[in-house]
Formats: sequence, C-alpha cells, structure tokens
Amino acid sequence: MMKQIEISEPGGPEVLVLKDAGIPEPKPFEVLIKVASAGVNRPDIVQRQGNYKPPKGASEVPGLEVSGVVVGLGINAIGYNIGDRVCALVTGGGYAQYCCAPTAQILPIPEGVSISDAACIPETYFTVWSNLFMQAKLSAGERCLVHGGASGIGTTAIQLANLFGAEVITTAGSNTKIKACYQLGAKLVIDYKKQDFLEEVQSFTRKKGVNVILDIIGGEYLDKNISCLSTGGRLLQIAFQNGMIGELNLARVMFKKLTITGSALRPASIDYKAKIGKQVLTNVWPLFEDRKLSIPIFKRFPLSQASQAHACLEKGEHIGKIVLDVTSEFNEL
Repeated sequence: MMKQIEISEPGGPEVLVLKDAGIPEPKPFEVLIKVASAGVNRPDIVQRQGNYKPPKGASEVPGLEVSGVVVGLGINAIGYNIGDRVCALVTGGGYAQYCCAPTAQILPIPEGVSISDAACIPETYFTVWSNLFMQAKLSAGERCLVHGGASGIGTTAIQLANLFGAEVITTAGSNTKIKACYQLGAKLVIDYKKQDFLEEVQSFTRKKGVNVILDIIGGEYLDKNISCLSTGGRLLQIAFQNGMIGELNLARVMFKKLTITGSALRPASIDYKAKIGKQVLTNVWPLFEDRKLSIPIFKRFPLSQASQAHACLEKGEHIGKIVLDVTSEFNEL
C-alpha cells in the first residue's frame, strides 16, 4: 500500500485529501518510481477545480512531474535500471509515494541537482523548450517577451532564452519579483500592475517590437500581444489565466505576417514528449552541469499538505516553483 493525494470533488484546495491506495504496476515500456518529490503546477489546480480532465488512461491523481528512484520495470522498459535516480514527466499520478512513467519521458537527474529539486524540471523545461525553441525557433539576437516572469514557466523561460542569446523582456507584479527576474537575466522587467506592457515594450525596442511572445495570461492580453510583435513575430499561447476569450485585429496578423499558436503538453503523444526529452537532454542538461541554470524553489510542503501547497500557488506570491516532498514524510531513499 501507499499514500496518495486524491481529489474528493471539484473545488478549492480543501478537496485534496490523503488516501491509502495500491502501488501501481508499470505497464510495458514503463518504470515504477519511488517518488522523492513532485512539482506543483497550475494545471494541477485547474484539474482540482474540475476544469481539466486527465487524458484517457491517465491517473486521476494530480501531479505532472516527479523525481525519485526506479524500483520496478515493466515489460520492454529498457534504458533504465533498478536504483537509477531519475526525474519524469507524467500525465498524472505524481502526488503519491509511487508513480509509473514511460521510459520515453524519463531523464537522469542532472549532475549538481538534488533529487528533490529535480522534480521541478520536467513540466517547465519540456514546456518552455518545446514552445520557444521547437515551435517558435527562438534564435540568438531575437527579442522575447515572457509574461509571468516569476512563475515556474517564467523563471525557466527567462534563463533559457537568455542563455541561448535572446534578449528577454518580462512582466511581474511586485518589487521582489521584478528583482528576481532581473537576476535571472531579463533585460527589462515591466510591472504589469503599474505599467502598460505594450507601451513599455514599444519604448524599450524603439517601436521595433519583439520576435516571440510566450504567454500564460490570455484574455485581454491577446490584442496587445499582437501589437507588441514585430513583422514575422510568433505568439505562443500556453495558458489563459485571465480568460479563454480575447479580441484580435486580423489585419495586423495578416500584414505583419504573424504566427499564433498554442500547445498543451499533457495530452501530447509519448513520441512527441520523447522528442522534446532528447533535445532537452542534449541542449539543457549541460547547462545544469555547468551551473548556468538555477531552479528557484519558493516553498516545500510535505505530501499530506498538498492543499496548503495549492493555496500557496493560487495566492500568487511565489517566485519559481512549489514542491511536495514525499521522501521527508514517508519514504527513505
């Protein structure tokens, strides 16, 4: 038996409850991971609220990224062995003592990264890499606007874009967050509570605009994002915290030759996630090993306090990631 967090009914953080459950059995091409830690992400909240159903066949238990030790192998699960310390992208089931993951979505923990911190890598780095570099093909010398710079996605995007030679502009909502974004490599941080980000972008770029925008806000940001983009610009919509509906001036899209796209990582195919993972391993892991990347951790909670972790994330004061530490409460690795 093991402990896991279940959603008793759609609702607020209080609906997350600790329950006993059977240890899952790895399917073919999967491994069983004894979980050290699990990252807490915005999609977990949306699922808890009843607005994001897991893909068909996925666990109903929340949690999209974990770190830990391989303790079981399914049929044809090659590439990893019992005892390997790994981090993994999963479609659910992360808020538990044990979790199954396809071998194609598992990566070794980078040298110099703790097993707990490694739980914060898969969801954010797979998301940022696949969007900024695989879809938008962000390149050195381009300008990139990242909305929500202090979020887990934002802190990752600022660092990666900066390290690969792009000039990063970002938005944040407090002096503490603004300072953190500058420390991570942003060239301009806009206080979205006090400043109009369109005006600030136009001023900073001398009305040239930015080449790429990574947006987690949506809603009324859509039209301003279009205005921020330079000719041939690319808008990547990966969340919609301020709403799914926005107005769009199609003429600007046409005459500026813009590309608007979006993505959702969770329902993507295992093959596509494997492709992302290979590129992340090749291009990002050396940056961890050279100590050029950091993983900002805002707060850690034991698994039994998942509700407090969700409340913390929803409060919006965090910089970087929030983590559920399973090892400290139940397991010994």
